[in-house]
Amino acid sequence: MIILSTIAELRKAVVNAKSSKQSIGLVPTMGYLHEGHLTLAKNAREENDVVVMSIFVNPTQFGPNEDFESYPRDLERDTKLAASVGVDYIFAPSVEEMYPHDGGIYIRAGRQAQTLCGASRPSHFDGVLQVVAKLFNLVQPDRAYFGQKDAQQVAIIQTMVRDYNFPVELRVVPVVREGDGLAKSSRNVYLSSIERMQAPVIQQALQIAKLELMDSGDVDQALAQATKIIEDNTAGKIDYLSILTYPDLKEVDENSDQILLAAAVYIGKTRLIDNLILSLKGERIHA
Repeated sequence: MIILSTIAELRKAVVNAKSSKQSIGLVPTMGYLHEGHLTLAKNAREENDVVVMSIFVNPTQFGPNEDFESYPRDLERDTKLAASVGVDYIFAPSVEEMYPHDGGIYIRAGRQAQTLCGASRPSHFDGVLQVVAKLFNLVQPDRAYFGQKDAQQVAIIQTMVRDYNFPVELRVVPVVREGDGLAKSSRNVYLSSIERMQAPVIQQALQIAKLELMDSGDVDQALAQATKIIEDNTAGKIDYLSILTYPDLKEVDENSDQILLAAAVYIGKTRLIDNLILSLKGERIHA
């Protein structure tokens, strides 16, 4: 496995792969790898000749009071983990390498970014699209791999790829979880032992909401039950609990087919997100 720190090095690797007619799989990450990231890389390894993993903590998707400086970083550790699942190249640039200029041209994420995580992080998805667009242009992947845990991010990137004709196939991999149901995340390392015990309640609450929705079709009742589960069993602060159509992220109605049950909860100082996607298959929903 080779670590690339400059765009010039990355371009050379891409040209070599393309000239040999090798397919390229891209796994974008911000590092501090966990089993979720490694699952994405394993999928990429199975489906491509060359696997490129980016490890870059992207400053443009962090707000002014968010955890950019303290976000966990350990390239040596990540390199060993990436090598263990067959990654060929790690692209680990500096901020200056990725953003040497600011010409004042930006990508705006649009309506899908105005809800869920975007409601409290107004420029977050603009930054996500900025770095993803750059990576797509630099790596020119045949396939790019994303986790369903970041369901809103996936929906927005799918929209960008569709609307701006990026020649890449998006591969979405199911949420990877701990044994107790907690979605794996680089931010889980911030949790204290007590907070870690409370964190799986988020998934439990979403499961309760799913059952209520399947039973009664009542969105408000499903959200109320999920809220109660979290408030009664954690010291967490709910950022949002939402039920929306997927991937459009609109309010559900009686004609909705596929829907997203999504939550963001502060457990201590750590903001955790989780979701479920439910196919209604003609079931009636009362919004």
